[in-house]
Amino acid sequence: MPATITINGAETPLPPDPRVSLLDLLREHLHLTGTKKGCDQGACGACTVLVDGEHRILSCLALAVQYAGRSVTSVEGLAAAGALHPLQQAFIEHDGFQCGYCTPGQICSALGMAAELRRGVPSYVTADLAADSVALSHDEVRERLSGNLCRCGAYNGIVAAVTDAVTESRARGAS
Repeated sequence: MPATITINGAETPLPPDPRVSLLDLLREHLHLTGTKKGCDQGACGACTVLVDGEHRILSCLALAVQYAGRSVTSVEGLAAAGALHPLQQAFIEHDGFQCGYCTPGQICSALGMAAELRRGVPSYVTADLAADSVALSHDEVRERLSGNLCRCGAYNGIVAAVTDAVTESRARGAS
């Protein structure tokens, strides 16, 4: 088993204790505090990160050793060359945050959601399960992000930001 994990593009040794959660590796060992510890039970989504660029997971429920040899992206790994990721910029433009605590998890989850849409993965509200692609609607966004809670109630801004960023990304043919 590989003794390293790639975090935001940098190869990192796994902690010697196999009981360390991925969330604690990020926050306590690597001092990457963008990923938040909300409920520590997988119920709020504040700790959502991306694995292998497109699969969203709850890092509080994952052991770091489970992701040995794989690539994990936290919110810190999204910005490139000093520029915000387009989804981060959309959150600003659409007031998709208030206190900001849930925002990193919301953004990582939305990127995972966009990857699901590209793969044609249906959700509970997808009307045509046999379709090759899933139409992006506010109901699709709300359903797919329902595991990410916002105590401030900024959901309208979040949905607008995600819809805008994903629609623009689809138009460009990018991720």
